[in-house]
Amino acid sequence: MYEQEKIKPYDSGGGKGEQVEQMFDAIASRYDALNHWMSLDIDKWWRRKAIRQLAPFEPQRILDIATGTGDFAIQTALMLHPAQLIGADISEGMMEIGRQKVARRGLSSIISFAKEDCMSLSFPDDSFDAVTAAFGIRNFADLDRGLREMCRVLRQGGHLSIVELTHPVRFPMKQLFRFYSHTILPAYGKLISKDERAYRYLTATIEAFPQGDRMMGILQKAGFRETSFTRLTCGICTMYFATK
Repeated sequence: MYEQEKIKPYDSGGGKGEQVEQMFDAIASRYDALNHWMSLDIDKWWRRKAIRQLAPFEPQRILDIATGTGDFAIQTALMLHPAQLIGADISEGMMEIGRQKVARRGLSSIISFAKEDCMSLSFPDDSFDAVTAAFGIRNFADLDRGLREMCRVLRQGGHLSIVELTHPVRFPMKQLFRFYSHTILPAYGKLISKDERAYRYLTATIEAFPQGDRMMGILQKAGFRETSFTRLTCGICTMYFATK
């Protein structure tokens, strides 16, 4: 078991998946504003970088795991023009906001949403040309199992593109990020979302999540090959790419 799998949003009963669903349903209406403010909108650039990794392969059927309110799915559809994109998430509250955003963009014929447990996806083997995930896999209750499922539904030769928050490893960004994530982030999260525990949980999972070369080994164990990673913005975010 990886360290972040032991971390739950709340002290109450229930498994991690159940608590993560509860947390994101609770903060769904304020999630986008908080997310963009706390990253100073740099998260939009990170997403575009991750999507560009897929552009040379022109995937036509894409699955976006932990899609949340659909920002990554929408940007992917606009940049890559796939025939079909499915956003999968455990939180119905987050996806409902995503559906509204997709409708406003006129993308409902391309993007659809499905409530899915990423530990046991309902899609058949070899269903997608590409699988993506932005800022979501560190919430998996079982990282190995979730990645195996992502590999299973990806066709042979298909590609995986992940962008995930990580903790910087070098001075002084390591110290600055720790101060920000332990002081400013939970305080602002409490002020706006009224749920300080959610943002303390998110900080804890960033610090505990395996990254860099260790993550490469985890992806390979799940069935991926040609794995690579790129640190962005002094290591605050890491972009991963792999082939099945």
